[in-house]
Amino acid sequence: MPETVTSATGKFNAAELSFDDFKKIVINDYRIGFESRQASLIGRREVLTGKAKFGIFGDGKEVAQLAMAKAFRAGDWRAGYYRDQTFMFATGMSNLNEFFAQLYAYPDIEKDPASAGRQMNCHFATRYVNADGTWANQVETMNCAADISTTGGHMPRLLGLAYASKLYRQNTELEYLKQFSVNGNEVAFGTIGNGSTSEGLFFETFNAAGVLQVPMAISIWDDAYAISVPAKLQTTKEDISEILKGFQRENGTNGYEIFKVRGWDYVALCETYERAIDICRRDHVPVLIHVTEMTQPQGHSTSGSHERYKSKERLAWENEHDCLVQMRKWMIESAISTGEEMDELEATAKKYVRECQREAWNGLGDEIRVELKQVSELIEQLAEDSENGDKLKEIVSELSAVVDPGRRDAFAAGRKALRVTVKEKLIGKQALINWLNSETQKNSERFNSKLFTGTLQSPLNIPVIKAEYDEDARLIDGREILNACFDSNFERDKSIVAFGEDVGAIGDVNQGFAGLQSKYSDLRISDTGIREATIVGQGVGLAMRGLRPIAEIQYLDYLLYSITVLSDDLASLSYRTRGGQKAPVIVRTRGHRLEGIWHSGSPLGFILNSMRGIHICVPRDMTQAAGMYNTLLRSDEPALVIECLNGYRLKERLPSNVGEFTVPLGKAEILREGSDMTVVSYGSTLRIVLEAAEELEKMGIHIEVVDPQTLHPFDTDNVCGNSLKKTSKLLIVDEDVTGGGSAYILQKILETQGGYYLLDAQPKTLSAKEHRPPYGTDGDYFSKPSLDDVVEAVYNMMNEANPSKYPDLY
Repeated sequence: MPETVTSATGKFNAAELSFDDFKKIVINDYRIGFESRQASLIGRREVLTGKAKFGIFGDGKEVAQLAMAKAFRAGDWRAGYYRDQTFMFATGMSNLNEFFAQLYAYPDIEKDPASAGRQMNCHFATRYVNADGTWANQVETMNCAADISTTGGHMPRLLGLAYASKLYRQNTELEYLKQFSVNGNEVAFGTIGNGSTSEGLFFETFNAAGVLQVPMAISIWDDAYAISVPAKLQTTKEDISEILKGFQRENGTNGYEIFKVRGWDYVALCETYERAIDICRRDHVPVLIHVTEMTQPQGHSTSGSHERYKSKERLAWENEHDCLVQMRKWMIESAISTGEEMDELEATAKKYVRECQREAWNGLGDEIRVELKQVSELIEQLAEDSENGDKLKEIVSELSAVVDPGRRDAFAAGRKALRVTVKEKLIGKQALINWLNSETQKNSERFNSKLFTGTLQSPLNIPVIKAEYDEDARLIDGREILNACFDSNFERDKSIVAFGEDVGAIGDVNQGFAGLQSKYSDLRISDTGIREATIVGQGVGLAMRGLRPIAEIQYLDYLLYSITVLSDDLASLSYRTRGGQKAPVIVRTRGHRLEGIWHSGSPLGFILNSMRGIHICVPRDMTQAAGMYNTLLRSDEPALVIECLNGYRLKERLPSNVGEFTVPLGKAEILREGSDMTVVSYGSTLRIVLEAAEELEKMGIHIEVVDPQTLHPFDTDNVCGNSLKKTSKLLIVDEDVTGGGSAYILQKILETQGGYYLLDAQPKTLSAKEHRPPYGTDGDYFSKPSLDDVVEAVYNMMNEANPSKYPDLY
């Protein structure tokens, strides 16, 4: 695993230092800040000259981040946004070489440990998953959760990172997890721009942290703009800390400690951060540090210049109040350094930053030049024997003329050469094909790997244990099966926690956790406010810190409120860190048939398309759901489990190993064998299909019913395709809208499993109407697939195949 962190800097307290020591600290801080500024300036030029594709930097924010870094210790966490490069350099969690490697999209975890070239620049992360899939010791390192580009999207995860410290401090049963916490002393540092405080995720997170009283320190970098939009169009009173004053804690209340400090005042910043973080760490009180009067010398990003929207007066003020200009001035006035010494320091820093930039650029370029040489030689060899030799030589010539070539240029040249010689039988062609195949494997690892972490702890590697039943096994409500499953797992693993709306005191709206809060405490099973985004974010942060959270979203329809966290953050986490980070959170919810527009959702198409990187489990009953929970709670990848709303009071037999049996992910199951047609369904419609099968059998039609059980992954053993070898006909039944989940399943069976070649009739889908289901039983009947719909859909397909045997129904 690449080393990305060093030991923490000490606290800044001038009273405890000699003047010489004090000078050394200040001068070193300025050096880091100045190097960071040079990296921003050079980075922008590299983008504008075409060497890098996009640049967004932290210039103007350097001094505040130097002060924040002094309060950051080993074991602490950062969840910030893309302005924090100086902080990352000051803490040692990143460096200039890695900064430029990421700018050039260097696809190597040794060069860019944060993302292996997958993220835009200034998107930081540290690697806490070892090569074998085990956890690194987080208390010995400084830790950074992987950034995302949505500027407020990291806030919900920040809540979870801080909440973990609270659990580690207050729940003595967690003392054995020593690699994740030291008595909950860790602070979660969050950063956000003043413009992004307008987002709902900020306010939802801010309120939740005030309720929970967790060690979360939010720094707001306030430069009075959000790209071109000024604060007066963003924030009431143009001052975010002013409008948040109601959150200031008072005697006998929860809330925040709120601080306000100017972003160019080095001494005040150091003192403010020392005081604020001491309160946060010691007392577990969230703090807000509003850093005002910041600047952004290069504008928002390389996509535009701030001269277009800032007045001359504002630009002049920014030049004067540039934090590094002010710090330099203070250092000279305070006799910490002289102008000549500062000039020499700056000249040395400029040279060093340029050397780091060149090292990153040349390192990537050298690798690419080797590949260019290889493919050029193979094409030239092909040209010697080809009747299209001139065209092949032209390909090589065009390749050599490319300015700043990339891997795609080498690869595209090789593929074009094969097209040019497609009708020729040439000895040298196989060598070119072999090279392309070899490079395809390498590039697949570079650019397409680690959607899931894929460790030995993956749910796909959990041993299958069958459910066992005593001869006199009780027939009980499905909700009681879940309750027994959760009870067993909470007893087995002290790191499991569950939370959500109504989960604690009443045991969730369908009683899956009934009685468990009183048994395991409100630290492990707890209620939350109505705040879906931060429920999921709370789970993500906890999972990053070694706990096993079950984050409950009360109804599937309300998953929409957490989609940014699920899609932007959780689903992409493993991919965007190339396996360097993981968050095995389980999101539990319930959906499908019930009553009404907002309590009968099955938006599987939306879920499937936005949550690649999360396992999607669609159990048909509570026993299957329990087996999936047993699997997931022993593994290390995230999952969404959608229970059937109308199944909690249906009777099921209680397995004797209810907390131990496992249901494997990706394994479809044939629930009823048949020879006439394959019908694939899941969740609540599966029961309707099975009922329809009984009536169809009376009509002489025998359908084979397949339950995929999970949609991510889907039927890894090709059960559906193999069924088609027998039946040659396919119907997919689901209660998503037309073209939703059914379209996804159709593609998997026909294309991935090759089912198209096994059909002797047009495949069909039976799904819900385009609108959401209205309220009432009749609304459900006329909106979602019913038993009559399934019977007639199957019959009509048989009618098309053999009208004489199956005459028209209508």
